[in-house]
Amino acid sequence: MIAPSLLSADFARLADEVQRVADADWLHVDVMDAHFVPNLTLGLPVVQAIQAVSPVPLDCHLMIEAPERWAPGYAEAGARNVTVHAEACRDPRAVARDLRAAGALAGLAIKPGTPLEAYLDVLPYFDTLLVMTVEPGFGGQSFMSEVLPKVREARRLVDSGHLTLFLEVDGGINADTIEAAAQAGADVFVAGSAVYGADDPAAAIAALRAQAAGVRG
Repeated sequence: MIAPSLLSADFARLADEVQRVADADWLHVDVMDAHFVPNLTLGLPVVQAIQAVSPVPLDCHLMIEAPERWAPGYAEAGARNVTVHAEACRDPRAVARDLRAAGALAGLAIKPGTPLEAYLDVLPYFDTLLVMTVEPGFGGQSFMSEVLPKVREARRLVDSGHLTLFLEVDGGINADTIEAAAQAGADVFVAGSAVYGADDPAAAIAALRAQAAGVRG
């Protein structure tokens, strides 16, 4: 599944930019609060407006403090998947429960330096595991291949029946890196400039999807 990152779109033309990726599986929307990460993007009112015009389901990645308070609103707005950061959660299970109750898939994100092992006990409550392949906060960073062992371990747990999850990777995903991420076991690939920076976003999405499928078979 290919999830273009709206962070790489033209924010002055969001409604048009959403339509440019109508062939995607999900639309990845980064919500940053300038507290959990040193950047500020957009919030719930803009997400509600995007949801009203998006031809594909929204994948909201909340890089915010106090996700227990704010995350359910994004699910209630109609987002398909709402991901919160493990490092920001006091009670991940409660967040997952509230997101599911509001009608969304529940996602848990971990930073590059956060060990997967620390959250194995809560992952059964989630539908998506987002492994950051860059430090969260800004687009355009280089892919961190040293994070892939966490994806491999998560894939092993899924394949062995211990977990039922989408495995998502976010950061530096492009034609040069998607095959390594797919080989490690990722299902969902967040691609920013690789899609929105292309002359033909639909062709870029198709090419990335074919690359990933070619590896996974």
